[in-house]
Amino acid sequence: MDDLEAVEQLRGARDRLRQELGKVIVGQRQVIDELLIAMFARGHCLLVGVPGLAKTLLIRTLADALALDFNRIQFTPDLMPSDITGTEMIQEDRATGQRTFRFLPGPVFANVVLADEINRTPPKTQAALLEAMQERQVTVGGQRHALPDPFFVLATQNPIEQEGTYPLPEAQLDRFMFHIRVDYPSEEEELLIIKQTTADSLATVSRTLDAARILELSQVVRRVPIADHVARYALSLARRSRPGQPDAPRFIRDYVQWGAGPRAGQYLVLGAKARAALDGRAHVELEDIRAVAPPVLRHRLKTNFNADAEGVTAEELIRRLLASPSEPSAEDRRDSLPDLLRSADARPA
Repeated sequence: MDDLEAVEQLRGARDRLRQELGKVIVGQRQVIDELLIAMFARGHCLLVGVPGLAKTLLIRTLADALALDFNRIQFTPDLMPSDITGTEMIQEDRATGQRTFRFLPGPVFANVVLADEINRTPPKTQAALLEAMQERQVTVGGQRHALPDPFFVLATQNPIEQEGTYPLPEAQLDRFMFHIRVDYPSEEEELLIIKQTTADSLATVSRTLDAARILELSQVVRRVPIADHVARYALSLARRSRPGQPDAPRFIRDYVQWGAGPRAGQYLVLGAKARAALDGRAHVELEDIRAVAPPVLRHRLKTNFNADAEGVTAEELIRRLLASPSEPSAEDRRDSLPDLLRSADARPA
């Protein structure tokens, strides 16, 4: 099977997943699409929305539709790191009387881990996820334990209740590929939600993909070629978000304390590749970069006091950044076309 056929299968898989999720989740198409983009790009997601918007239900339904192991961790102030990663227990051999340590895996050992209300637990416990998210392993008692593959952390936050919360440090925020906003449904969608959730029957989803197939399709995403001018546009967005850069727009210098790091450029390109493949295209367009820019950048722009005083949000700064002139010229696009064609010819059959 060549990559063109694999890309077409990715689009078919996305359509089936949309259909299955639609049996339980009403609306939220953009949220679902961004979750699927991050999943096939092998990235973690932070979902932020007020209570009652089905964030937990969406993640659980996605895991069911993908035939993946799912664990939910309810983050509370008294949660300990060992409650997440696991611990070593003393085990006695009844025949010999010899005692040995046996590792008891924690709930992080699953394909899909829901970190519910992650900002409700202290930083020490939040940090227990850092190694797992970045290295896809945990270390307990000096021993490393590999996590299942694929491995996705989908965390939720409530943006309106800040009492008794512990804001995620920037190092941990940067581990999330996407910051996904979950907004209120429309009036018609909310009416349908009320009807469905108060009826006698409950919808069930069918399993569409298993772990092995997800890993196979994820490799296809990374092989999608990207033209040089498109990659440079992604790089430009990340670099121009930094107030210290000479080409940073005036509004960035006025309102941003620090901007996106190098990981933002990586996720912009990887997310754009996944979006293109899920749409059935074997190349990345500028629109793919623009589409994934808000979820990639909104948690990587740290606004300063001026922005807070004037009510300027990271969301508004991203919109202005995308609207400011930074796209490549027609000449740059022509120059990068041979690179794109060479990349397409070099794809393995």
